[in-house]
Amino acid sequence: MVIGEPSSRIQRHLMTVYGDRANQIDAQVRQLAEQYVGHLPRQSGPLWTERDITLITYGDQISDGAAPTLATLREFLVEHNLHEAFSVVHVLPFCPYSSDDGFSVIDFRQVDSRLGNWNDLQRLGQSVDLMYDLVLNHISQESTCFQGYLRDDPQFANWFHDIDPKLDLSLVTRPRHHPLLTPFPVADGQRHIWTTFSADQIDLNYSEPNVLLEMLDILLMYVANGARIIRLDAVAFLWKEIGTTCLHLEQTHAVVKLFRAVLDLVAPHVILLTETNVPHAENVSYFGDGDEARMVYNFSLPPLLFDAYVNEDARPLENWLSGLAAPRAGTTWFNFTASHDGIGVRPLEGLVDPSRIDRLVEATRQRGGEVSMRQMPTGELSPYELNITWRDAMRRPGGDDPFEVRRVLASQAFMLALQGVPAPYFHSLVGTPNDAQGAQESGQPRRINRRKYDAEELRQAISAGPRHAASRQAAIFEGYCRLLSVRRNQPAFHPDGAQVVLPTDDPAVVAFRRTSPDGAQQIVVVANFADSSRQLPADFAAHHHLQHDLIDGRPLADGPVTLEPCQAVWFEAG
Repeated sequence: MVIGEPSSRIQRHLMTVYGDRANQIDAQVRQLAEQYVGHLPRQSGPLWTERDITLITYGDQISDGAAPTLATLREFLVEHNLHEAFSVVHVLPFCPYSSDDGFSVIDFRQVDSRLGNWNDLQRLGQSVDLMYDLVLNHISQESTCFQGYLRDDPQFANWFHDIDPKLDLSLVTRPRHHPLLTPFPVADGQRHIWTTFSADQIDLNYSEPNVLLEMLDILLMYVANGARIIRLDAVAFLWKEIGTTCLHLEQTHAVVKLFRAVLDLVAPHVILLTETNVPHAENVSYFGDGDEARMVYNFSLPPLLFDAYVNEDARPLENWLSGLAAPRAGTTWFNFTASHDGIGVRPLEGLVDPSRIDRLVEATRQRGGEVSMRQMPTGELSPYELNITWRDAMRRPGGDDPFEVRRVLASQAFMLALQGVPAPYFHSLVGTPNDAQGAQESGQPRRINRRKYDAEELRQAISAGPRHAASRQAAIFEGYCRLLSVRRNQPAFHPDGAQVVLPTDDPAVVAFRRTSPDGAQQIVVVANFADSSRQLPADFAAHHHLQHDLIDGRPLADGPVTLEPCQAVWFEAG
């Protein structure tokens, strides 16, 4: 239970951030909130159910001539009944931008004209709920506020970090290996500005209250424009204090808690999701005491799944899952296997032996992927992110792989069944292979998993039928749609349903049981991560009262349960 009324929490969190200035800023925050009270949609009912599945996609993922791409996306969803399979669509940054495929925002208040406008987002929101990004750590160097700052416009005087390059910044946690400070010319010489992610992405200075007020206003504007979930991008880096790591600082958590308290006051149905691609213990800290994020990404899941299939050994995955404490009431996991970013390596820290991380790096390169590096305090480079599509991560390198499609779908079945809200990425749904050309031409490794489709090209790629009988992309799409159709009708897959790992005595097999909140349904999920058949213990089916596989509808045969290579099953249990 969240302690304290939203109003008192607002003041407390402002004290943490601004100290003696908190009272003055508190009045401004309340005035801002009052502008939205009564004007924002307030929905009743539960925060989530078993029918909640989120599709992660770009707003310009599919193009069809001159039509707004948001309209084309909506047509694609409706054509394939995906507006029924997915309850939420996460539209990745849709604002005008200058780099990083949307994550270097020029104007937070506008929709990129190539995608459409706010009306197009609202029409999409008539078919599904919407999730928006608030890219709150940084802004494009082309933005009005940064250009005003460079011209010494007093309105933006303290909006950015001008740092003496002679200062010791070696303790700062680095997600990239380019210089932390970028020089920019100004009238009286040059300033060295803090740029965590790229020279085009200028970090905002939240010690300036007007920055906080501006981003809070944008947050509420997004709610007013239909956001059910708001993703706080790169939030862990938000507060800067030289002499520290500048990661997960107390003020950063206080800002997230402040946003949550304001939402609890004016739009309590809206969910905050924090994006912190870090080791598990650091990641879950953003649940706070139930007063911070309502959802947190399960960042350790994608690399652990990849590791299990590469090594045909799921013991690290099983160990992690066994120790995964259920989130408190009112919070849950956001489960995924792939996204617009790569597969994070840091979330494996403490979960696998370093030699297995080396093996994943090599496996990524063998499968045509790339590896992004970060700079350590010592100056050396370390793997940070594996850039590869999920389909290519799931195939064996060299020659034809007979289990490629099965491995893709089994990994998704495993993810879809876990406690929390599942979030498939568009390219996993349609089985996109590596876009090596896109990565090479752009010089951005992440582009390998950010391919954009022409509408007809995509239609042909995922079409089933005699002409496409050998299309693995079509097989993945068809199989995935089947999984989604079955999954959303199972009360045991409610995000609040209990989850217990079951022993199998086989390092290649992981099993767990999900139980609906009312106890009426139980599903036992079993996955084989090996390229060979595996047999469950003789008494497994009887002991757990297994009945039939929900995925293919077949009843359980008599005798020991045998799993085919790379197979995952959802057994309904009596």
